[in-house]
Amino acid sequence: MSTVLILGGYGAVGREAAAALTESPGTTVIVAGRNPGRARPVPGTSALRVDAADPADLARALEGVDTVLMCAEIDNARVARACLERGIGYVDVSASAPVLAEIEQLDRLATERGATAALSVGLVPGITNLLARICAGRSAAGDLRIGVLLGSGEQHGPAAIAWTLDGLGRLDGSWTMRFPAPYGERTVHRFPFSDQYTLPATLGVASASTGLCLDSRLTTGLLAAAGRPAVARLLRRPKARALMLRALEKIHLGDDGFAVTVRCGTTRASFSGRLQSRATGRTAALLIRHLPTLPPGVRHIEQLVDPVDFLTELAADGSHLHLDRQGPS
Repeated sequence: MSTVLILGGYGAVGREAAAALTESPGTTVIVAGRNPGRARPVPGTSALRVDAADPADLARALEGVDTVLMCAEIDNARVARACLERGIGYVDVSASAPVLAEIEQLDRLATERGATAALSVGLVPGITNLLARICAGRSAAGDLRIGVLLGSGEQHGPAAIAWTLDGLGRLDGSWTMRFPAPYGERTVHRFPFSDQYTLPATLGVASASTGLCLDSRLTTGLLAAAGRPAVARLLRRPKARALMLRALEKIHLGDDGFAVTVRCGTTRASFSGRLQSRATGRTAALLIRHLPTLPPGVRHIEQLVDPVDFLTELAADGSHLHLDRQGPS
């Protein structure tokens, strides 16, 4: 028997993780947020009002909990510390490198309390990290190229759209990546996903670069234009930012598919499917099911599980996910 508390559980990722966790016998799932009364209930779960920014409120919510899944960015390192001090497992889906770097500093605390904190758990970072480990282990090359193709037809929440807008223009560079059918070769634009910052340390590679594109070439072009320095400066103005956010919420030119590809030398590994929020949520749920068997400490997903076994198990859950590998074995 175990109890999982999902903070930010009424967002797209939190709901998918909650639904997946209810499929595990003996697991009690608590979906928490500041305004659960305004959200659609998740069948098979219980609702709890929690303000994670309030230490007292968070402490009450942690009573009787075995694992916390963090699906929001609300002072994550403080929440992680509160969990680890109590010996509670912690799983974070954040794609922000500074957020993950703060939590990494809690490794000694987690080890002393016998708790595991799993970072980089999702599609990107997460599945990309596992593909990177596959490629790095099969190639003598020291540079990883990561391509992320997301469906512009999938509905995303305001927080996810704002995070994407904030990332535009922060990094320079673009290159081509070959994605599984039906996408083919696409130009990706470097984007500040956290995997490229953490993988050199966890895998011992010389460098990693992550690029983003959308399934709609037109929307990808618009995003690339928005990332140019002059436009990026304009979008920092509140009125221009608000207009762009509203526009992005309404643009749904593509489908809801996704694909991620990692290349290291001549070795390539890809993972594709539908609904990136579903992929992230189900990745988190699967990692949580493995958590009791994992060693204590703060680690990224590629340091905790066998990448091929984990991705094969994830792809076998009937959620239209596919693992493809090419190159030296």
